[in-house]
Amino acid sequence: MKASIARTGTFAQRNCKGVDDMPCVTPDGKPTSSGLAMLKSLKETSLPAEEIATKTGQPLFRVRSGLRELVSAGLVQEESGNYSLTPNGETLTS
Repeated sequence: MKASIARTGTFAQRNCKGVDDMPCVTPDGKPTSSGLAMLKSLKETSLPAEEIATKTGQPLFRVRSGLRELVSAGLVQEESGNYSLTPNGETLTS
């Protein structure tokens, strides 16, 4: 019997087939479909991660991870626990 390896977190994102859409930003800096959903949820107002998860239907752990990526990519900014679009993020939601 083969031992199974848990495929979670960074390992899953980089090494598992079928999780191409887990990261929110591609290596060339463009948002994936899940990243774009998060950006669109912020189009009208700033929100905390929990509300973004509710609006997008994504698990909170994925939203938090995705928001870190979107902040690093310069598409989202965080202030006092609320996330909002940067000017670069706004251009992608138009």
